[in-house]
Amino acid sequence: MISYFQLTQKKKKNKMAGLYNRAVVALLSILATGHAFSPVPPVSSYNHRSTTTIRRPSTAKDEAAEGGGGASMVAYATVDARTGKTTGTSHLSPDAIERASVGNPIEKIKLAKDGTSAFVDVYEYAARLRRGEMTWEEVESSDMNSRLKYAGMLHREKRTPGRFMMRLRVPNGVVCSDHMRFYADCVEKYGEGDGVVDITTRQNVQLRGIGIEDAPDIIDGLHARNQTSFQSALDNVRNVVGSPLAGIDDMEMVDTRELCNAVNDLVSLDPITRTRGNPTWGNLPRKFNVAISGSRDDYAHTHINDVGLVPTPHAVTGEMGFNVVLGGYMSIKRVAESVPSNMWISANRESVVSLTEAILRIFRDEGGRGDRQKARLMWLVERYGVEEFKNAVVREVESYDRGVTIQDAQPGPIEPFVRRELLGVHKQKQVGKSRVGILVPAGRLSATECRQIADLADEYSAGEIRLTVEQNIILPNVDDDKVAALLKEDAVSMDKRLKVNPGFIEGNLVSCTGAQFCGLALIETKSQAEAVAKKLEKLVTVDRPIRIHWTGCPNSCGQVQAADIGIMGGPARKLDKETGKMMAVPGCKIFVGGRIGEDAHLSLEPLKSGIPLDDDSLIPELVTILKNQFGAVDKKLCASVTSSRSL
Repeated sequence: MISYFQLTQKKKKNKMAGLYNRAVVALLSILATGHAFSPVPPVSSYNHRSTTTIRRPSTAKDEAAEGGGGASMVAYATVDARTGKTTGTSHLSPDAIERASVGNPIEKIKLAKDGTSAFVDVYEYAARLRRGEMTWEEVESSDMNSRLKYAGMLHREKRTPGRFMMRLRVPNGVVCSDHMRFYADCVEKYGEGDGVVDITTRQNVQLRGIGIEDAPDIIDGLHARNQTSFQSALDNVRNVVGSPLAGIDDMEMVDTRELCNAVNDLVSLDPITRTRGNPTWGNLPRKFNVAISGSRDDYAHTHINDVGLVPTPHAVTGEMGFNVVLGGYMSIKRVAESVPSNMWISANRESVVSLTEAILRIFRDEGGRGDRQKARLMWLVERYGVEEFKNAVVREVESYDRGVTIQDAQPGPIEPFVRRELLGVHKQKQVGKSRVGILVPAGRLSATECRQIADLADEYSAGEIRLTVEQNIILPNVDDDKVAALLKEDAVSMDKRLKVNPGFIEGNLVSCTGAQFCGLALIETKSQAEAVAKKLEKLVTVDRPIRIHWTGCPNSCGQVQAADIGIMGGPARKLDKETGKMMAVPGCKIFVGGRIGEDAHLSLEPLKSGIPLDDDSLIPELVTILKNQFGAVDKKLCASVTSSRSL
């Protein structure tokens, strides 16, 4: 069957028939993958009752309506009349519904108006906005700030009122040149400041500056390219992370691409309608992260995911499989490293999907729906105990009767291993091919840079682009005899933001969104992170990559606890020379010593706190840490030593 990338290349070669070929590409790419967005069947196809009734404790509102106390009977729709699809609530156990009905405010919003049909509201709101029948301020508040997240739309109320960040689903981080040009087209109209594209720490893409009135065209365009934004935010399974070197790595243990796509389809493809958005998993207690690692490098960061699959051969049979780790996450109240589950599964599609489905089912129906800070999977695992949770998962998988078995965890490798770098030029397992990793500072891309990447991909990597959790990109399958030409391209020259061979500090930068767009952030991160990295490169020399992560608040979306050096926004005070008083200023905490890879470790306590963010305060602190902890030397001293040696 002809591939999506081959179709894209045919389109390029026939510029005169551009519009026609674009339509053909979109249609055939959908049909070729089996993920077509076909019309929904009639409601009767579901074999669901139209409502489900449960008894729950009455509220004051109930008593006023019914004229009495005690328990009240509450009916919840099981099928959404507008979509013909089941509701997320209809898949919950009665106990879960009962707990949600008296749970936190988000749970009550989800019960009152099911989130899995939020995309319909997006289309309806957009139509009314375009006709001038309403303004964005008149959109229902619970929709604007909560429910529309089910369509991947996150309102940035505090920073850019009326504008949204749209989060996509990009399993295993694989995109193509057509995608990149489409992203550029989506954001360009909003201007260089607001209309940008971000690569995330989940190998994902976020489009910024989006207005509701434009969202339907973007959603339709994504679906035509076999992508979606549905169920990418709030209480859903987030983007499924895999190895960015899948299929091209000579040290690969598992090709994660098929497995990531299979899990993505499990959670976001309706098995009945074959349309995007799966109500079965449309009402989880909290977000849920899955990472599937393909090698000992653990490029997927399994230690900070709810479910992490670590490639491990069976000690007796040699069959390749996964040890399973559970419960890793970062939040404002708790940062937890995943724990071994004593489970091993075969590295095949059926086993991976069945295990994920089993854990999700238990989490969906038994996870906490009260305190949202105690609703992640780790809390449920701890409530069970690891061994009992394993037993529950085994029973659940056995009930599916798919021939999947879960065995005890297998011993991991003991030979020394050094995690390999993703930036720069590296040989692939395919003879005559190389992968080329390119820095995207802080993961931020302009529309122009998106198109530049698309052009490079078309010219050198058959249109294919890989995203990494370090917020950078990889062009795979570059002909060895074309690498030199790629390195000479103006888009990746040393005076540009995009670089193939950046310095050890600027090349390992990770940053959350920051205060430019995020209302939770205490500081601006992306622009400051990029500027500070450049200054450090001019001041010191290091002999290995140093990972500096920035995050605007304790939620740690920038994963500072996993970094060599992590900078978290926080309070600080500094002497005001005019008044002689200590004044509150933007500041940070500094974490040191996090690790990734096989010996992953989270640094949970800051080395420094209350450091002002101005260069005069922060830069000296970072230089001292780089020297004391990582062997950095002054740039001038290094140049002097090199000069004397040459004599």
